[in-house]
Amino acid sequence: MKKAIHCVAPLVIAACFLASPVRSEPARATGPQFPQASPAASFKEHIGLTELSVEYSRPGVKGRKIFGGLVPYGEVWRTGANAATKISFNTDVNFGGTAVPPGDYALFTIPDPSEWTVILNKVSGQWGSYAYDAKNDVARVKVKPASMPDLLETMTISVNDVHDDSAMLTIAWEKTRASVKIETDTINVVVEQIDAAMKADGKKPYFQAAMFYYEHNLDLKKAVAWMDAAVKENPDQMWMIYRQGLILAKAGDKAGALAAAKQSMQLADKAGGAVGAEYKRLNETLIAGLK
Repeated sequence: MKKAIHCVAPLVIAACFLASPVRSEPARATGPQFPQASPAASFKEHIGLTELSVEYSRPGVKGRKIFGGLVPYGEVWRTGANAATKISFNTDVNFGGTAVPPGDYALFTIPDPSEWTVILNKVSGQWGSYAYDAKNDVARVKVKPASMPDLLETMTISVNDVHDDSAMLTIAWEKTRASVKIETDTINVVVEQIDAAMKADGKKPYFQAAMFYYEHNLDLKKAVAWMDAAVKENPDQMWMIYRQGLILAKAGDKAGALAAAKQSMQLADKAGGAVGAEYKRLNETLIAGLK
């Protein structure tokens, strides 16, 4: 019996060893690692309530002639390197005058010395512009390129001049840049949301609604009434009363604006510190503008 045990035991141990998971280190890359010739880049930007995102590769000038050289005039360009540049919107937008629904698009361009065509194509994810087909275009916009005084080594796509309802999408490289205006329907959407919130039960967004109307030159009577309600709920907030003065001034009520500014200054003196000093300066500027 003992011999049988000694004969079986090694087999059991071996079976257990083989059945146990084998741990190994992850494979390591061998050989040198090289930087990307045209580094990948991506960014997100908000235009009001719209999220815009861009994914592209950024080639460099590297001593070459770009437009009219590496990028021929009059031909469709992937607007970058490697895969065609991808641009996405999560709401409806107006792209250079063309209504575009939310979605992912390939961004192509046709550069020329005096005019660029900027294209949104519904087939995103394609490599280069080799399979580009104009029948899939959803927008084609003509824009005038502008010269830049200094050489921009690395191609750059950016979003500038951002407002609640518009922004400029700019493509820049070498000494040339071209921009397209993107517009959104933010104001109408927010106004509808404010109307619904004011009619609904529960706490009202008086302060936010008043400031939105003030900043977008909407109905100032509503803005004044909503800010009055906000201040009534928060009677000791110097920052809110200061903004009440701004709205009253814009509505033409100088006396009301002056009273609000003086009240905010009294609260600022009481608060003291850096914040109090800041609001004292802001209210002094408001009062000076009322004279």
